[in-house]
Amino acid sequence: MIKREFYLNQIIRNMWNGEIKVITGIRRCGKSVLLFDLFYDYLVKEGTDKENILKIELDQRKYYKYRNPIALCDYVESVVTENEDKKFYLFIDEVQFTQRMIDKENEGIEVTIYDMLNELKAYKNLDVYVTGSNSKMLSSDIATEFRGRATQIHVYPLSFEEFYSYKGGDEKKALDEYMLYGGLPRISKIDDEKDKKNYLVSLYDEMYIKDIVERNAIEREDILGDILDYLASQISSLTNPTNVANAISTMRGENINQAMAANYIKHTMDSFLISMARRYDIKGKSYFNYPNKYYYTDIGLRNARLNYRQFDQGHIMENIIYNDLLRRGYSVDVGVVVDRRNGANTQKEVDFVVNEGDKKLYIQSSVRMETTEKESAELNSLKLTGDFFKKIIVRMDIPHNFYDDNGIYHCNLIDFLLGKVDLF
Repeated sequence: MIKREFYLNQIIRNMWNGEIKVITGIRRCGKSVLLFDLFYDYLVKEGTDKENILKIELDQRKYYKYRNPIALCDYVESVVTENEDKKFYLFIDEVQFTQRMIDKENEGIEVTIYDMLNELKAYKNLDVYVTGSNSKMLSSDIATEFRGRATQIHVYPLSFEEFYSYKGGDEKKALDEYMLYGGLPRISKIDDEKDKKNYLVSLYDEMYIKDIVERNAIEREDILGDILDYLASQISSLTNPTNVANAISTMRGENINQAMAANYIKHTMDSFLISMARRYDIKGKSYFNYPNKYYYTDIGLRNARLNYRQFDQGHIMENIIYNDLLRRGYSVDVGVVVDRRNGANTQKEVDFVVNEGDKKLYIQSSVRMETTEKESAELNSLKLTGDFFKKIIVRMDIPHNFYDDNGIYHCNLIDFLLGKVDLF
């Protein structure tokens, strides 16, 4: 089993904090395994009796009766109140399968799983954990319903560090595989390349798109598909809903409404399939409204969406770095700095402005810097920030890491992704 120590430690840190723990993330990223296998095993090893871990998997037939939130609450309450001297853990998987019910004993009010879980949360000998996401109720909604009363633990597909800890072998070969097929846990256990591709394509069409279409009552699935294609081809490039709508309008020969494009993009973000990085004026210390950058949560799904036709190493590398920074819990923006030298007024880009509290660093992503022009272009943006925060260039063309004469740290991509580089 692939270890997910980063997330497991988050769960352990938040045990018995008085809040509901909500495990969120894109479908098939490993939420259920994290809770029902890894955390379960941890509790048992720490001495928790298996009988004190109440596991309810609502997608399985034997638990269907607990899709009624009142029945679920009654069952759990009967256990914890009869054994007040014992501590219990409640795991609920696929919580979106619960139904809204009418409580006839309480003036016929409508009851939801959120009402019941908030009631259960009050028991001092019960610690509650839930996960779930599909077209009826994506996990972002679950976290929203418990805002202020829940601890959200967001799970990403495997990072390269997690992927390599399982695969082992030659680091470069493992990175090549990761950049092509991504980090969904199931992929790491499939050996045949054709099977890997078929899995990703099928998953994309049969799960992710259907979830978005059904959940949001999408009328133009064909337009949604075009938007996903466009965003997949434009990762790490600046764009906005107007540009997306115009591009698709030109391609289709019909007018695509900008508002429709914006809504469809939002739906892909709500499903955790796509994420957006905002542009930040480094010297002006303010955000731009548009354009922004969009990245795929899993690069393998992005490549599958384009049928592996666009293996643009630089853009893929940037997408992977962005995801890795988010996974580590940092706030990440796209930096903009204005070059006013020699009378110019040109905007230059810093790939990532990374923040952790009051700490900040700048990161440039570059596959290689084989020419003086390329080196100058990458370094100039960092030097123009005019401050003393740490500056890093992540590269694929250097065998070892070093500081240059400008105090800028050059590091190898593999070392960066394996956590061998101290960021702060």
